[in-house]
Amino acid sequence: MKNRKYIVSLIILLIIVAGVWYFAKPTASSAVVIEVPARKGLFVISVTTTGELEAKSSEQISGPSPTALRDARLWQLKIDDIIPDGSIVDSGDYVAQLDRTELTNKLKDQQIEIEQYETNFIKIQLDTTMDLRAARNELVNLKYAMEEAQIAVDQSIYEPPATQRQAQIELDRAQRAYDQAERNYSLRYEKAVANMSEVATALRKKQTEYEKFLSLSQEFLIRAPKAGMVIYQREWDGKKRGVGATISTWENVVATLPNLKEMITKTFVNEVDISKVKIGQKVKISVDAFPDKKFTGEVIEVANIGEQLRNSNAKVFEVKIQVNEFDSIVRPAMTTKNIIITDEIEDMIFVPLEAMHSDEGIQYVFTGNRRQQVMAGKSNENEIIIRAGLVEGEKVRLIAPDNPESFRWSMLSAEAMEQIQEEDRLSAEKTRQAAELKEMERQQAIKKREAAVNTKPSSANSSSGRQQPRQSNRNQRR
Repeated sequence: MKNRKYIVSLIILLIIVAGVWYFAKPTASSAVVIEVPARKGLFVISVTTTGELEAKSSEQISGPSPTALRDARLWQLKIDDIIPDGSIVDSGDYVAQLDRTELTNKLKDQQIEIEQYETNFIKIQLDTTMDLRAARNELVNLKYAMEEAQIAVDQSIYEPPATQRQAQIELDRAQRAYDQAERNYSLRYEKAVANMSEVATALRKKQTEYEKFLSLSQEFLIRAPKAGMVIYQREWDGKKRGVGATISTWENVVATLPNLKEMITKTFVNEVDISKVKIGQKVKISVDAFPDKKFTGEVIEVANIGEQLRNSNAKVFEVKIQVNEFDSIVRPAMTTKNIIITDEIEDMIFVPLEAMHSDEGIQYVFTGNRRQQVMAGKSNENEIIIRAGLVEGEKVRLIAPDNPESFRWSMLSAEAMEQIQEEDRLSAEKTRQAAELKEMERQQAIKKREAAVNTKPSSANSSSGRQQPRQSNRNQRR
């Protein structure tokens, strides 16, 4: 009997628990409904990117002269030492030191060559001195021989004619030998002067090269051309050119001194959004390092050709933005967040993107107990314009209900559709007229340039044409 009562009590308890669970479970009708009102006002379309600050203009801190490096056959130089990136320097302050090892070896080779040239110079100088001295001694001896022949001639006046003739022949021979030796001495002297000039020129040339190498060695100590903040030069791959990096004769910049009063931020815009970005658009800029700092800017350059960044498959376009304000706290290479305002439309009704739905090409929103067809317009990252179908303040659901088929359809009227089509037609016509006007102005500019080019030859021809009658009149007078 007790077991029976126990079983009945257990069954009753299970029924109660089951009833509580059934009636307490959430139902579809009790799901949370999130609604937001359709807003009206200024609709802003923007493109948000991440960029990096850099100076709009900067002065380069260069290494040795490229011409001097090429003359010395030095193609690459390693940076042995450089002051920390971001250091403040004054004009003439030390910045970096380049590796002198290769240049030092070349200087030693130059010294050895100079010693060889000096030795050769002394050797040729001694040889020339001895050669000329021997030639001068020969001239003296020939002069003595000529004097002896003259004495023989003078003494032969009492001798037979044959003896006198023989003495005279000897005198002529001595005179001719002396004259020939004197001419040879002049030639030897000129040759000696030429030889000495040649070796002296070669020695001076080698000494000049050595002095250039010494002067080039002094340029390996890099100093700041003016006061400023030293910023490391970046390689093609974005790596900073610090200690151990190399410079070349074609690109010998060690670091830069940026003008911090005029900054730009360089960013990259995805190819999907680049068509929206134009020169002159306003930009809101913030610096990641200082979130409280806000700046304004303007797009000053948009690349025409896309590129692919490293470790990325997306194509991007480089965009440069000028920062309008100056603040000494910001530095080059700081990361920025850039909000490029691509369009601003007044008095627009807009709702969150999550509220928009589509069914077989029909766009609609859930409002009240109906599915309201809408005509959507432009959108930004979070919201979309409603051109027709909603009024300001009308609430729409952010999340579609579980039973959308229970919501009745409310379609746009034919008049509303026609009005939207007319607005689109007028907008397209306005765009076409603007394009035609721009093309007309371009053609006019081209014609003006062609006319300016053609004016010069025509004026020259007309002036020559005016001169022809005058020439003919002079011929007639003749």
